Amino acid sequence: MGRRLGVSEDYLATGTERDDASTGLMDAELALRFDESDEARQMFEAELAKSVGADERARALAGLGQVAFREGNPREAVSRLEEARRVAPDDLSDHPAWADTLGRAYSMLDNLDAAEAIFRESLEVAERRNDPVEGVRFAVLLANALIDKSEFTEAEQLLERTLELAPDSRDPVFQARIFWSHSRLQTLQNNTAAAARYARRALELLDLTEHTYYAALAHQLLAHIEIDRNKPAEALELIRSGQTMLADSGTKIDSALFRLEEARALLQLGERDEAAAIAMESVGLLADASPFDAARGYMVVAEVFQELGNREKAREIYELAAEILSPLPSRYIIEVYQKLAELLEAEGRKDEALDVLKKAVSVQAEPIR
Repeated sequence: MGRRLGVSEDYLATGTERDDASTGLMDAELALRFDESDEARQMFEAELAKSVGADERARALAGLGQVAFREGNPREAVSRLEEARRVAPDDLSDHPAWADTLGRAYSMLDNLDAAEAIFRESLEVAERRNDPVEGVRFAVLLANALIDKSEFTEAEQLLERTLELAPDSRDPVFQARIFWSHSRLQTLQNNTAAAARYARRALELLDLTEHTYYAALAHQLLAHIEIDRNKPAEALELIRSGQTMLADSGTKIDSALFRLEEARALLQLGERDEAAAIAMESVGLLADASPFDAARGYMVVAEVFQELGNREKAREIYELAAEILSPLPSRYIIEVYQKLAELLEAEGRKDEALDVLKKAVSVQAEPIR
């Protein structure tokens, strides 16, 4: 049709012609959407080098930030996206994809206040603009950030509100995200049976769609719950199925989190050596990008040494995990302190064991994430 009318396909689609800069940036953005991360990075870097206007520079920087996030480097993602935010002639809320990635990168770095502020502002703007699609996106993201901060009441109210934001939505991914968030909420409140029900409902919905990335993440969440319920065989089945779905569509962090759950399941099955090797592999990937999850990996390795009778090595690794987890009140730091106290008491160091147990009691008095 374009050839017959003597115009380009861009003119037919938008009513205007793209200039060269817009063409290059759009090609880079398409490469990113098609998971061609290496190609997208090269293209965004080339566009950044030749950018002249603030808008072009901001788009190139934001693209590099999104590539970094996909590659499992949230620190670079934050740096690039914050620079794009400073350069852009408009607000972050005018770029939902940027806000989504920046907020999630902050969450991975445990800067939950920054993530919450971004998601909350984006949700408010979406509601003012009467945009239910973006409203749903940021309501779910904000609810998950609140769950991580142990603000369960507001998170639950927000998840219920999402149904009002898009009352006619029949999108199974939308529905699955709601169930998934409810599952996380129940997990962190130690309601494992309810968490499993919500996760399975999310999984059933996602299995009916082509959105295999979300389906893979649902498998990982459900595997985590099954391990907490001491069902390692069921967890391994979910992990292996989810890893197949994830394939090349997930980030390095996604893969590392799958491997961490695999290590936890293998440890419950008595496969100590393999569990320790896999846990250390995941720790290497998570150490910079997600310290909280890296500490969980150290806990698996420490437990292996403890079961093998190497108390000194187990204590060293538990202490490393405690150092990472201590600024973040959680059930994991409580578990680490309890394990450390057991080891110290077994070594006859009762006063030190008592001091560590006091720390555990102190953490229990704080809001848990």
